[in-house]
This record gives sequence, C-alpha cells and structure tokens, in this order.
Amino acid sequence: MSSTTTSEPVAAAPRDKRFLLARVESRALAWMAERLPARVLPDHLTALGVAAAVGIAAAYVLSNGDRAWLWAASALLVVHWFGDSLDGTLARVRKIERPTYGYYLDHLVDAVATALIGLGLGLSPYLLLATGLVIVVAYLVLSINTYLETQALGVFTLGYGRLGPTEARLGLIALNTALALGVPLGFHLAGLGLTVLDVIGLGAAALMLGGLTVRAARNLRVLAAREPAGHQMG
Repeated sequence: MSSTTTSEPVAAAPRDKRFLLARVESRALAWMAERLPARVLPDHLTALGVAAAVGIAAAYVLSNGDRAWLWAASALLVVHWFGDSLDGTLARVRKIERPTYGYYLDHLVDAVATALIGLGLGLSPYLLLATGLVIVVAYLVLSINTYLETQALGVFTLGYGRLGPTEARLGLIALNTALALGVPLGFHLAGLGLTVLDVIGLGAAALMLGGLTVRAARNLRVLAAREPAGHQMG
C-alpha cells in the first residue's frame, strides 16, 4: 500500500468566494498587485498584516484613555486588509505561488490576527472581554470546520453566507467611527454595562455557529452518501 501526501491537494483546492464584495475586491486586489514594486513580496504583505493586527489590538486597548485611538484602529483595519488580502493575489499575479507554504502561513496568521483583534476589543471600554472571547472562539471553530471540509470535500469555501472578513472590517470601521464621534451606544441590562457592539458581537457569534450547524449537517450528508453505513473498503 503506497503512502500519499494530502497537503498538496488540500492547499491547491479551488476557492469558493460568495461574499457581497468578493468580485469587486478581487478586481481591486489584482489591479494593486500588478502595480506593486518588484521588491515587495507576498511575505512582506503577510508581515504587514500581522503588524497591523498588533496595532489594532493596541489601539483598542489605548482607547480606554482616549477614544481618538479608535481612528487609529480604523486606519489599521485598512492596512490589515491590504496586507492580509493582497499577499495571495500578488503571488498568483506574479506566478510565484507556494500552495502548501501559503496555505499554512495564511491560516496560521489569520488565527493569530483574529485572536489579537478580539482580545484588543475585549480589553477596550466598548466590548466585554467575554464577548470578545466568544467571537474569537466562534471564528476559530468555523475556521477549523473550513479546513476539515477542504480536506474531506476538496473545495475551500471561504466564509459562511454573504458576509466575509472584508465586510466585517467595514462594519468595525463604521462602529469605530460612531464611537469616536461620541454616539451613545451603551446601555445596562440586569446591572451589566453593555454596548451595541456587545449585542452585534454576540449576534454575529450566534449566526456563525448557526451557519456552522447548517454547513456541518450538509457536509455530513454528502460524506455519508459517499461512505454509506456498513460499506466495506475493498
């Protein structure tokens, strides 16, 4: 029985993007990638995205002292989008893809960035730490499911539903702007100080877990049809 390596097929699995802004974003990223100086490499953009995530987390924490830091968080969300979204596009445009390396690095960095931003939000005055952790855990569980179904089904489906990372960044920028301008978004429930951001965050986590349930049920039906109960492998 010969041994096979599955990392190459998984890394090279076709991507299925259904986000609201997916087509517009893809065209914009390709346009930028074609115009970047030759000295800028995909790994440089990945590093930029990580640095931006650290900066976003720091800006949210610093907003405890001055809400003006929310403007910095919004600016860094744009920088994070640039680094996080453009690295893979640049590699494809220049035909210098490293599928397995890129697959591993991209998703490792995504997990770290999500944890940093979620913790930064949770340590700000605008979101409970518990809410931030719930969002991070929900996102990481969905990510794990995506990687598992890529292995099992051979298609890398980015996101759940019509909202993806870019739409989430835009939503955060809108909320940052409202908070920086002093729009009153706080309230109390059962003696606990909450903000609209807590409600949105918990609602988003609930929707993510709901999407996971639907997707997992569909995946299991497909896999069960491929491998019926009692089926003997020859």
